Amino acid sequence: MSIITDFVNKFKNQKENKKYAQILNGWLPIFSQFGQDIYASDVVQQAIDCIVKEMKKLTPVHVREEDSDPIPIKDNIQFLLNEPNERMTTSDFIEKTFWILFLNYNAFIIPTYEIKKDDKGKKYKSYTGLYPILPTNVTFLQDASGTLFVKFKFKNDYETTLRYSDVIHLKHRFSINEFMGGNELGQPDNKALLKTLDLNNTLLEGVAKALKSSFAINGVVKYNSLLDGEKMDKAIKDIENHLKNNESGFLPLDIKGEFIPLQNKIQLVDDRTLKFIDEKILRNFGVSLSILTGDYTKAQYEAFYQKTLEPLIISIGQEFTKKLFTPREKSYGNKIKFYPHELIFMNTEQKISLFDILVDSSSCYKNEMRVAFGMRPLPELVGQIAESSNKTNAENNKNGNSAYNKGKENNNINLNDGDDKDANNKKQKKE
Repeated sequence: MSIITDFVNKFKNQKENKKYAQILNGWLPIFSQFGQDIYASDVVQQAIDCIVKEMKKLTPVHVREEDSDPIPIKDNIQFLLNEPNERMTTSDFIEKTFWILFLNYNAFIIPTYEIKKDDKGKKYKSYTGLYPILPTNVTFLQDASGTLFVKFKFKNDYETTLRYSDVIHLKHRFSINEFMGGNELGQPDNKALLKTLDLNNTLLEGVAKALKSSFAINGVVKYNSLLDGEKMDKAIKDIENHLKNNESGFLPLDIKGEFIPLQNKIQLVDDRTLKFIDEKILRNFGVSLSILTGDYTKAQYEAFYQKTLEPLIISIGQEFTKKLFTPREKSYGNKIKFYPHELIFMNTEQKISLFDILVDSSSCYKNEMRVAFGMRPLPELVGQIAESSNKTNAENNKNGNSAYNKGKENNNINLNDGDDKDANNKKQKKE
């Protein structure tokens, strides 16, 4: 936390003249975090993990759009996206951010920066890191000018206040609350889901009890004579030995003993009911059972992407753009895009279909194709555009036909000249 501490120390000397931010529903804008009730369920954790693992494949890129043509920009922002902080890779950063988002329906990221001057003496922000944080309490404040601030409190009682415009804030299910995702208190609203989870837990406990009952008493041995205590103990031990040594499934008894079976009718929950409950839980997160198990078709994955992943990708891209660029920079088309190409084209067949399109339009490099199919890039192919052989042959044929036609014209001229010369020679001999 030392780097973040250094960054926020400059706010320490500001005069504390802030008040609670205005909120229309009358609530105080103070929100506690950590709604963890539902995360004891393995189905819930599997569903969220399924989404987060797909989001880890995103590639964040700083682009500048000129006439709808996105141009990748290699600058301080792109370096920041490639190296968010000294402890995390880009995939680590995205994973942690989205786990926090689904845990609390809110995820806060602090971009640290230094104020520098360019050659013209104009100040600008030089970003040094992106840090996902996990506060226990969040309070929204306003100063006299109406500028919005956010105050964070952490588990160790450390507190800091930052301008809201300097904080990346991702919100999930942003509805009732004016500042936070979730319910009116800024927390996950899991009442409906908790009922389904409780039902699922009851069913699983019932299955466990049914399995235990299958190991209970299944029969009684009745002796048709009076036995004293010692003989009874000996008879019980004999029965136990017979049971331990039995391999055929039959228990031998003499005429004094009678085995009376007990009918234990074990009622297990049918698989359709358990599947229905699992799917009902998964629907809450936009994950189907086929996606969870990995046994999905192209159409099923595209539906999962469009319904669940794409809204999250749009949200994170817009929020990063809003907070990392000034209004002037945004007016020039600067944006942060999270490209999902690693998500959409999963298998070899689909990659071949993709590169058929790209190669036909000369829109990819040869090394780019090799990397997509798991092969290492070759130094001799650096900078070489992949082109369709049909297109290349067509161009060669076009050029070849032009040369052929030109040669043919020349040959025709020569042949005609030759014929004229022969005719003249014959005429001269006759004379």
